[in-house]
Amino acid sequence: MDATDAETACFEAGIKFGTLYHQFAGTPVAPDSTESLERAMEEAIENQPFCESVTVAIHESRVREAIDHAEAYTELTGSLMDVRVRIHYEGIDVETAMAMEDGYPRMRVVDVSDND
Repeated sequence: MDATDAETACFEAGIKFGTLYHQFAGTPVAPDSTESLERAMEEAIENQPFCESVTVAIHESRVREAIDHAEAYTELTGSLMDVRVRIHYEGIDVETAMAMEDGYPRMRVVDVSDND
């Protein structure tokens, strides 16, 4: 059985999240570098096929709280950011999000719509 367009669009969203999370987890981040890292992450993932938009919000306050040494930076983890990704594939739009849920950075499909 072939995958439906909606299933393929959701799969593409998963690929984008896997790439974003595992490519950037561990990146050094300081409160004054959150915005530039957000833009770099967004632009890198938006290069991928079928990706309409990416919004990364690295919470400066969470970064400050995570710094536990004199070097004034920490490593990027899912607990420090919220992410939204929008995919468009064959007339299907998929909205996805990553946010903390019960102490875990949960990635989920928020909405799937057929725009044909």
